[in-house]
Amino acid sequence: MASATQRVTQLGELTRTDFWFADGNIVLVAQHAAFKVHRGQLERHSEVFRDLFSIPQPEKEDKIDGCPWVELHDSPSDVLHLLSALYDGLYFAKSSAANFCAISGVLRLSTKYMIEHLRQCCLLRLRHDWPSTLAGWDLREKEATDCLGRYAPRECYPHPILVIQLASELDLVDLLPAALYDLSRYGPRKIVSGTVPPHPYWSTALDAKAGEEPARICLSRQELCTTLLGREASQRYLAAFIDKELSARKVAPGCAHRADDNGRVCRESFYFIMLNILRSVGGIACGRDADPLFSLVQAVDMLSRTDFSDGTKQCALKLCGSCKAGFALAAARAREEVWTLIPEWFGLKKPSKPTEPSRQ
Repeated sequence: MASATQRVTQLGELTRTDFWFADGNIVLVAQHAAFKVHRGQLERHSEVFRDLFSIPQPEKEDKIDGCPWVELHDSPSDVLHLLSALYDGLYFAKSSAANFCAISGVLRLSTKYMIEHLRQCCLLRLRHDWPSTLAGWDLREKEATDCLGRYAPRECYPHPILVIQLASELDLVDLLPAALYDLSRYGPRKIVSGTVPPHPYWSTALDAKAGEEPARICLSRQELCTTLLGREASQRYLAAFIDKELSARKVAPGCAHRADDNGRVCRESFYFIMLNILRSVGGIACGRDADPLFSLVQAVDMLSRTDFSDGTKQCALKLCGSCKAGFALAAARAREEVWTLIPEWFGLKKPSKPTEPSRQ
């Protein structure tokens, strides 16, 4: 049952892990780490392990702590997370960036060793955090905003580059639109600089030199070009929306102010909304300046806000009900269109039309 390699055959050459049971009957070796576990537990959940253990072994095989052993060509951290899920269960009470090591590790190995219930559990969590629907995205963004209005996505969700690489590795293409869109909201310098790798649960001096910072994880040249081009496309869309729906917007047919200089009050309000969106696009709204979905929500929120100032007191925009309804509908249609265009912007789908708001 042992690997042909004789690189490690003695327990003293390995690092004993937390998964070392006195009554264990099989030792898994992953690089420098050893796990003494129960053969039946692995066979019960995985046909791959069952087939692996059924291979006849030489009578005179080396043993570790009196048990046969098998070498796994996986990272120690991934193996530890897989065993933890098999023995203790896999639970994610809420979205947390700290869970990514466990999710990614278990997903890799549950896919490789065909442990379907763990694989589905990981996919369910990932697809909640990186959804394929606009309603799911809005829920995700709400969960990343606390009761004080502070937006902290990196506390809830891992850096999108990590998800992009995992999705590419395991062919999880449905995660890519949300992950690429999330990444595109960073400034170009941050996109290029990449991210630090997540801190693994299993870490020893054999994994990295003491005091040495781990190499940053960066996009490939092709992935970088794709992300930056998608970012540019999203900004062109928002600029086109501003031009078509705000810059010279006509008042609604039923505008209550139409008799007053052809709805001057409503037209001035639309101009005010346009200025605020342009400020956001320019980067004043820190961290959300390349996010057309959020900018369109902000624009609609302005219709009901009462904290603007006319120079002497706080007040609301003086838009009439018909003009408010018309603009809210246009913004809602635009958000739906943005979501359908994201796969095209990031090269996941062939373009079907120009990247600009359609006229409804």
